[in-house]
Amino acid sequence: MSTTTPINGASAATTSSSSNKTPTASEASDRFLKLLVTQMQNQDPLNPMDNAQVTSQMAQIQTVTGVEKLNTTMTSLGANLTQMQMLQGAGLVGHNVWLEGNSLATGNNGVTVGGYELTSAAANVRIDILDKAGKVVDTVTQSGMPAGRQGFTWTAPEGTNTSGMTFKVTATSGNTAVGSTAMMLDYVNAVSTQNGTLKLELQNKGSVAYSAVKAIS
Repeated sequence: MSTTTPINGASAATTSSSSNKTPTASEASDRFLKLLVTQMQNQDPLNPMDNAQVTSQMAQIQTVTGVEKLNTTMTSLGANLTQMQMLQGAGLVGHNVWLEGNSLATGNNGVTVGGYELTSAAANVRIDILDKAGKVVDTVTQSGMPAGRQGFTWTAPEGTNTSGMTFKVTATSGNTAVGSTAMMLDYVNAVSTQNGTLKLELQNKGSVAYSAVKAIS
């Protein structure tokens, strides 16, 4: 009668896990040095090892070890930078920020606020005020505006619901169009992090990246 010797499942799993485990740079370095010493002890005196080859192998293992240490350092640095961003972002809570967008911000007494950024000086700037349907309800004009970030205000007629209203900017210098980017004002309610990126929770636009902020007011 044949017999079968039972195999200890835990032992087998441990052996399998150990054989599949990827060695760290430190472990690989230790193995390399042990093999190198053994090889040097048993080398043929008449045909010694090539010093250049040994030096090259040692340099390679040192590079691997250095890269592992660098990765660890960078991971730690990234975590510290995220914490620093959180502290900086917390200081924005309760403040207004400027970012790209064409929504009108409503202030007191029906006064709304918006802005834009010009790529170069513009002789004339036309700002069309649009309702929710995109229909022009009024126009604000400005002249002699320099390059850079500019602002404007528009007072809505009494009883006007300004929620959801937007604006469109058209800038010209003579017959030449001037590049412009609409800017909106929004209120920071809170800050958060997502995948290592600092996010601002805005009252109107919702969650946006901290890098989207162009100015603070």
